[in-house]
Amino acid sequence: MTDFFRKHTLITGTLLLTATGLLTRVLGFFYRIFLSRAIGAEGLGLYNMVHPIYGICFGICAGSIQTAISRFVAAGVRQRKRIFFTGLAISLTASLSLAWAILAFADPIAHYLLLEDRCAALLPFMAVSVPFSAVHACINGYYYGIRKTRVPALSQIVEQMIRMAAVFLIADILLENGRAVTVDLAVAGHLIGEIASCLYTMICFLFFQPGEAAPARRIPPARPTNPGMSQSAGIRTDSGPASVSSRHSLTSLLSAFAETAPPLLALALPLMGNRLILNILASAESIWIPSRLCAWGLSSSEAFSVYGVLTGMAMPFILFPSAITNSMAVLLLPAVSEAQSAGQQARIRRTIARVLRCSLYMGILCIGVFTRFGGELGVSVFHNASAGAFMEILAWLCPFLYLSTTTGSILNGLGRPQTTFLQSAAALLLRIGFVLFGIPRFGILAYLWGMLISEAFLALMHLWSLKRIADFDWNVWEMAVRPAAFLLVSIGVLHFFENGLLAATAALHLPAFFGTALQAGVLSLCYGGLLALTHVREVKC
Repeated sequence: MTDFFRKHTLITGTLLLTATGLLTRVLGFFYRIFLSRAIGAEGLGLYNMVHPIYGICFGICAGSIQTAISRFVAAGVRQRKRIFFTGLAISLTASLSLAWAILAFADPIAHYLLLEDRCAALLPFMAVSVPFSAVHACINGYYYGIRKTRVPALSQIVEQMIRMAAVFLIADILLENGRAVTVDLAVAGHLIGEIASCLYTMICFLFFQPGEAAPARRIPPARPTNPGMSQSAGIRTDSGPASVSSRHSLTSLLSAFAETAPPLLALALPLMGNRLILNILASAESIWIPSRLCAWGLSSSEAFSVYGVLTGMAMPFILFPSAITNSMAVLLLPAVSEAQSAGQQARIRRTIARVLRCSLYMGILCIGVFTRFGGELGVSVFHNASAGAFMEILAWLCPFLYLSTTTGSILNGLGRPQTTFLQSAAALLLRIGFVLFGIPRFGILAYLWGMLISEAFLALMHLWSLKRIADFDWNVWEMAVRPAAFLLVSIGVLHFFENGLLAATAALHLPAFFGTALQAGVLSLCYGGLLALTHVREVKC
């Protein structure tokens, strides 16, 4: 069993990241529930409004560097540590510059870009968090590249738990002193969480060096003229003058940077440009939603409340199962990149087929869960019927969302970042069209339909591109039709036991949420059991 998990690092890494991701999201639900009741739907809307600025900064200084570090390390280059420290230096320099820019121009950014002056007081918290996020991302990229996911996985839990503990403590202190809890607390919690995760990963990297699949070997520098100089590191080993040793050390560092920076930037810069454009488009979409809702006839307060319900209540539920696909996507890029480098086309085709099957299985289940229980979840968790209505509509988004996440990562791993960029940009432009022209006529419903159509378009385009690169197996019956049939059977089984489950919940005097969760669990177990039985029978045959 141990040998199996060592050989299947994609499986073990995905399981670990998924487990921690699910735990983090469970904790995040309690955090979101607290925030929704502490700062209200309008406060959630303002909190989510400043995230686009953070997303743009992260895309510039961290996200693309993390991907480049992960891919170079996974490809087995010898100068792994040099690549990491070069990427860290680039990322940290860019992040500090961006943080200064946000701090210096917070008022103009809030007024002219976010179209909401109240966001100016929130931007400094986001600015300070950017450098910590950059360091955290670079360290995670290194660990992903060497297939050691424990530290990145646990950093999620550390971040969430410290954020929650700090916010709950500060909220208690504010209430005890008769002061109101405002949206400032939410952005302060974001900063505290980023600092915690950064410090945790730094401690692990500095004091608990990870074991690597292949030893990282330094590229020997030019032969030193002084015989007392080390051939491998360029540092004096005798008792010569400290100034000479320091000079050679600095020269060695600069030489290493000059050697590793060009290939790293050659991969990172196109990704950075792509992600910057995508983040700008996504930010424009988020910024325009409240203003277009005002054009539909809502007041500013009502518009931010609707936006807060959608982004702070409904979407977290829809995105909850994506902890599995996101974990898979993080590890798919280095795994597929490694297989491509080794010329293992059959392995790539098998990986694609398995990933598509898992994504569709989970997406179809989520359709059943959210269409059946979305309304009940909205009322029982957030005391908001609109959140439930949004979930019921967005349930149909799940299969396409999970497919686009995993297939996009595979395309990046196969060296097709431009393909994913162009297709993602087209999907975002399509959605922005619904925001600009649909919301003023049909309200938030137009945006929900825009999300469904654009995500379906993106998933289908990714699949089409993958089919041209790797001729993987695509069995519609096994991947879509049969799981959908199993879902209908599972709903029928649940209907048969529904009254008994509700009676048991009432007898135990449990809150309504636990009754809903119990029914959803029965539905999921029945669906998963049918799929498992089918696969076991196919293997035996």
